[in-house]
Amino acid sequence: MKQIISKIGKSVIPSDNIKKLKKQIADEAFSLVENQIRNYHEIVGLEFGGSYAKDTWLSKEADIDIFIKFKKSISDEKFAEISKKVGFESMKRYNPYIRYSEHPYVEARIKKTKINIVPCYDVNLGEWKSSADRSPFHTKFMQNALTPKMRNEVRILKTFLKLIKIYGAEIAKQGFSGYVSEVLIINFGSFENVIRSIAKIQQNQIIGKTSKVFETSIVIIDPIDNNRNLAAAISNENIGKFILACRTFQNNPSLQFFKSKKLWSSKNNWENVLVVKFNFKMRSPDIIWGQVKRATTSLATQLELGGFNVLRSKSYSDEQSEACLFFLLESTKIPENYSKSGPEFFRESDCNSFISKNIVKTKLMWISDNKKIISLEKRKHNEVVKFMTELLKHNLQTGIPKGLQSDFKNGFRVSVGSKNLSKSIKEAVSDLISTDGTIFRFN
Repeated sequence: MKQIISKIGKSVIPSDNIKKLKKQIADEAFSLVENQIRNYHEIVGLEFGGSYAKDTWLSKEADIDIFIKFKKSISDEKFAEISKKVGFESMKRYNPYIRYSEHPYVEARIKKTKINIVPCYDVNLGEWKSSADRSPFHTKFMQNALTPKMRNEVRILKTFLKLIKIYGAEIAKQGFSGYVSEVLIINFGSFENVIRSIAKIQQNQIIGKTSKVFETSIVIIDPIDNNRNLAAAISNENIGKFILACRTFQNNPSLQFFKSKKLWSSKNNWENVLVVKFNFKMRSPDIIWGQVKRATTSLATQLELGGFNVLRSKSYSDEQSEACLFFLLESTKIPENYSKSGPEFFRESDCNSFISKNIVKTKLMWISDNKKIISLEKRKHNEVVKFMTELLKHNLQTGIPKGLQSDFKNGFRVSVGSKNLSKSIKEAVSDLISTDGTIFRFN
């Protein structure tokens, strides 16, 4: 393991040329924002944050985070209004756009490097007015706590997480953030120790120190706020992938973990994939992802109520205009008939109600051995495409969040399988219908 880690460690350090270019971009962005904040007495400071400030960035995908610090007396409305003005004016040459977290912030790209201009309040430790207020404290803590060797250990861990596709805190991913990667290295000391510790981690185990009780699969405490559980934002699926990947890497260390992941897939799986595709009006990626994920969960519930067993589901968006909801089903066609269980025969009022509601449409009614009245009925739709199309045409509000309903009214397409799907959409489905040969391996 040590040889592999050493080899990867050398490859993830940004070269001097890349460092020089990144510094030029960072300095340019900082200067542009600095020139704008002079117009606003409400702003009391400006500083770099994120992985660039902590020197834990990966050369290929390093964002530049610039934090605008506001007086804590400023209202939320003024806070959002001024930060957007500063962001758009400073980045006007670079096609700025709005992103959303707890508060809106401005994003742009300079020479393919993402620039995030994020507002926060200038507060004392623990006196948070917004979630972004912690970020400057995160930066200072890591700048002091991480040694040069540990910074590179963070880079190795981030690379590991990226290649098993669980890196990123955004709602689309619900994975491990850069800050969580740093916190893990702080707690365990090295990438190797992270692997060995996570491989044997127990349910509800706490990483860090806190007196508070959290109900998540694992608990990762924010070192500058011991009432905050960083693992709360990570999905159980991604926590599970991390644990299994650590076990496998520990048992059989291989450079394969730092290459493109190997997927085992069956073409037959495609036959049971239901695809709901639609276009949406442009909005913040964070908003559309939230809406798309809620729609996926809601429609999965409707499919289950309709008798279709949903094995897995997933969402996709190009963050511009197109989105898809995917459902891997046990079968796309189910029996025409189903049994509906009624009350026990001792419950007179309930029995009368059940019989009166179902006697006209029942194909057969009887009393079961468990004392209940059973009605055999015919489904309106036993093919999933017809079922879903009917639902979306006539009961849109049942399965689709209010924010997406106007988009669906403009049109949608329901289909099964891979026919007429673009390459990017097929790639998005691949995780849904494939087995990760890197994680699910035993030696």
